[in-house]
Amino acid sequence: MAATEGKFRVLGNDWVNQEYKHMIVDAGPLALNVEPGQFFNLLCPQTDTDKPFFRRPMSTYYADEGTNTVEFLYKVTGAGTRGLATLKAGDGLQFLGPLGNGFTVKPDYQHIMVVARGVGLATLAPLAERAAKMNIHVTALLSARNQQSLMSQQRFLNIGATVIEVIDTDDSSSVANVEALIRQVHGKRPVDAIYTCGSARIARMLQALIAEIDIAGEVALEQHMACGIGMCYCCVRPIKVGKALAMKSKRVCYDGPVFHIKEVVL
Repeated sequence: MAATEGKFRVLGNDWVNQEYKHMIVDAGPLALNVEPGQFFNLLCPQTDTDKPFFRRPMSTYYADEGTNTVEFLYKVTGAGTRGLATLKAGDGLQFLGPLGNGFTVKPDYQHIMVVARGVGLATLAPLAERAAKMNIHVTALLSARNQQSLMSQQRFLNIGATVIEVIDTDDSSSVANVEALIRQVHGKRPVDAIYTCGSARIARMLQALIAEIDIAGEVALEQHMACGIGMCYCCVRPIKVGKALAMKSKRVCYDGPVFHIKEVVL
């Protein structure tokens, strides 16, 4: 489906913790067409102190075709997201989307694993729910700085996922420990595919691990974008393509943001 440009009506925009907000918008019929891994380019409001000019890409956290709503989970960290944080119920929000290519989940999969840190949860939660609807078991490994920063555990539990929590404060989120946990999960119940977003260190480890144990794997890349439709070439990254894995420049917004993890230069 071609991207649509329009205006959402904000239904809610509340703090989840000290860093993240959860925004719900009325998306109308668009909610029917959002695939896990896709994003919207949002025109963030200007304030007295912040004047964001370019739209900001925002992964969909949830798209509910029953209520025609789309949800976003975002960290308030810069001029654009500080502008988003000022929105209240009833406000309008200009958008372009849905954009990009989403995740691939094959119907013969029996068990997938999602490995998410921080805002990567926003990208991977819809994927987990899609897999659950396909009767595919999900193991969710959620990472954060501390226990208070972990989010969305209940959302994964609600779909019957096995949830593993790791945090920085006890070093359980170290790359070595995360790898050991994944190997343990795979040894007990073979994993057909692993998906990740939110940590370059984890993605590099997964790239090697997935090649070793010979399973599928995808990564949703986080990248600065301007147009969101591939015209400005702001988000170009080197990607390895074909059997020879020859290097080619690809646009994250247009060719991604989801890529097979073996193709990505990390």
